[in-house]
Amino acid sequence: MCLAVPGKIESIEASDPLTRLGKVNFGGVVREVSLALVPDAQVGDYVVVHAGFAINRLDEAEAQKVFEYIAALGTAPGLSPSNTG
Repeated sequence: MCLAVPGKIESIEASDPLTRLGKVNFGGVVREVSLALVPDAQVGDYVVVHAGFAINRLDEAEAQKVFEYIAALGTAPGLSPSNTG
């Protein structure tokens, strides 16, 4: 199963479109992500990230919906950390 997660771009390094990297915040966890596939993404934008690559931009309202869905999954019966392995 593949999972893509939204995050907010905090900073961007390099101007070359093929090596462009950004620091992306995933609810407090910041990771370096390739922005090569979303050349129009800017600091403050939300992006969907899969396997270390930002694959799409999305607006803040849509990102917030995804965060709500993820939070709801964590509170669903049978999905405690001890039941997911």
